[in-house]
Amino acid sequence: MQKGANKNDNFRMIHTEPNWKSYLVETTEPIFTPEQCDIISKLGRSMPPQNAQVGGGSGGKYDTKTRISHISWIPFNHPDAIPMYKKLEDMMHKTNRRHFGFQDMAINEQAQYTEYPEGGFYDWHMDCDLIMKNEPPVRKISMTLVLSPESDFEGGGLELAKPGQILRPKQGHAVFFASFVNHRVVPVTRGLRKSLVMWFGGEPFKWYIENFTLLHQFILKM
Repeated sequence: MQKGANKNDNFRMIHTEPNWKSYLVETTEPIFTPEQCDIISKLGRSMPPQNAQVGGGSGGKYDTKTRISHISWIPFNHPDAIPMYKKLEDMMHKTNRRHFGFQDMAINEQAQYTEYPEGGFYDWHMDCDLIMKNEPPVRKISMTLVLSPESDFEGGGLELAKPGQILRPKQGHAVFFASFVNHRVVPVTRGLRKSLVMWFGGEPFKWYIENFTLLHQFILKM
């Protein structure tokens, strides 16, 4: 060992990668049963409805050329929501360990219940701000879980990263993806698409400041 070197220095350099690294993960088994999906849908419908806006906070605005849907927010402390949040938190941590490998992950925002009517859609967007100081806590993993049976609607697929890469999860299934991945919900052509949307995160990415330019270039190429 070099004189003056700390015996723990080598260990600080070790970074353990997840087993199957991916920024896009689709569940192979349902997280919730059809009965549980109905309970979540009824809970979402019982909360004050809003026309979905584009942009967050005080800067949000209605823009029907970009987004048409109706949303509500599910409180953490509702008796029917507590087991839902617990199951989703466990699933998020499991998925993060196996695929994303992000640090400091937690539930920091209420779940969004979303309904896309016929003609409803959400154009291309990201769920996080490139300037992470603008959005503590930082969104790192996004999740969309379909609550409707597949027979209830047509269209409404989740298109991620590039045109043509469209996922159509079945009822109770979810898609987890990095919040900086560009995505959209394609127009619903028939029926009503009900879904549950969540974001997980915390402190900014540790490599954010040093690699901001590279990250920005990567996102623009998606």
